[in-house]
Amino acid sequence: MRLFLIGMPGAGKTTLGRALALRGGLPFLDLDEEIVRQEQRSVAEIFAAEGEAYFRAVEASLVRQLIETHPRLVLATGGGAPCFHDTMDALLASGITVWLDVPVPELVARLHRAAAARPLLAALPDEQALKQRLTETIAARSGFYSRAALRCASPACTPDALWALVQRYVATA
Repeated sequence: MRLFLIGMPGAGKTTLGRALALRGGLPFLDLDEEIVRQEQRSVAEIFAAEGEAYFRAVEASLVRQLIETHPRLVLATGGGAPCFHDTMDALLASGITVWLDVPVPELVARLHRAAAARPLLAALPDEQALKQRLTETIAARSGFYSRAALRCASPACTPDALWALVQRYVATA
């Protein structure tokens, strides 16, 4: 089984992904961490030196490599990964996609302190600007996210609830 967790930054992809991997006895990978390992520099450094287009190309290529090399996997994707280079199509064709759907106010609360470490949020001057950016970003990405096989909405999206959702889906697929 391959599980791909998608959603906005701060949605809990890494946290829930680790819990699901433990629960299912599956390997866990975080796409951003894998990019950092491959590129030997932080995501922020990649964005600063090469720009977003380069990052998205590396991201898409690595998703396909991970799909080819891991028949069993829980992958926490980057928030934008499904939206570029037909990556959502690759995810849908290769495993179970789960959209972690978290409302903007909750994302703002989760990301407010950590925004400086995220390249697409770092330059925002305050919480209102963060809310505006997240609202715009989710509007642009929701067409991709909504294609996921499963959707788990916060706050009901706990590790137990998500595991049960996946198990029900597998049993009926």
